[in-house]
This record gives sequence, structure tokens and C-alpha cells, in this order.
Amino acid sequence: MAKKITTVFKIQAPGGKATPAPPIGPALGANGVNPGQFIQQFNAATQALGGKMVGCVITVYADRTFSFEVKSPPASVLLADAVGKDKGSGMPNKEKIGKVTIEQLKKIAKEKGKEMTGQSERALMRTLAGTARSMGIDVEGEI
Repeated sequence: MAKKITTVFKIQAPGGKATPAPPIGPALGANGVNPGQFIQQFNAATQALGGKMVGCVITVYADRTFSFEVKSPPASVLLADAVGKDKGSGMPNKEKIGKVTIEQLKKIAKEKGKEMTGQSERALMRTLAGTARSMGIDVEGEI
């Protein structure tokens, strides 16, 4: 017999370096999850990511247990890493922060592909190119 699910919610946390401090701790506590227990399990599962932001879907059951699924980092984080910056440009039309190649877009599309809605690798790459442009990152080459 399956456990009864009481709530499902999402958070973003730094992989391997999460702490129960706000905003993570209060969000967990408000949904009936023991913050200390979750943080310990989450950090163990994401140790290899070294502080890179990742999404996490947490399912809380009626018996106050929980399970979680770690998602890949947001596309903007992956693109910023590809150009070696912490964040996108405040004025993407005027101030460019770097360039990505088609090969870099292909690599990111493979990593994020399971969580995106594109029908083909080309469609995923075009979506990522749009995100890159909105961050002030130029795309070198034709998709």
C-alpha cells in the first residue's frame, strides 16, 4: 500500500552546502519536514555539485516522512558557468558578459534535456540560446 502524500513542494539550494538557515529551513518546517534531517540527506546526495544551485522536489507523507528528487541546476546557472561568470548582465542588450559555442550549448542541452520540453536537441539548443541572449551571452555559430 502506498503512503498518503500530504504535500509536494519545490526549493532551490546550493548542492552539498545547504544550511537550515532561511529561506530553506522555514520552508521545510512549514511543510512538516525536519530541517536538520533533510539538510543532512540533501548535502550527502549533492556533495559532488560543490555549491552549484540545484532544484529539489520534496514529497511529504502523512506519517511525517519525506522523499526528495534532486533536479539539474537551472539553465541560467549552467550558462553562467560556461562563460565563467556568477550571473547574467543587468543590461543584456548593451553589456555582454561572454560567448558560448554551439558545442557548449549541446552539452548543456544534454544535461538539462530530461527536464526541458523540447522535441529535439536542436529545439533544446534554441531554447538555451534564447536564455543566453536574455542574460547578455552571445551565441557563436548557427543552430
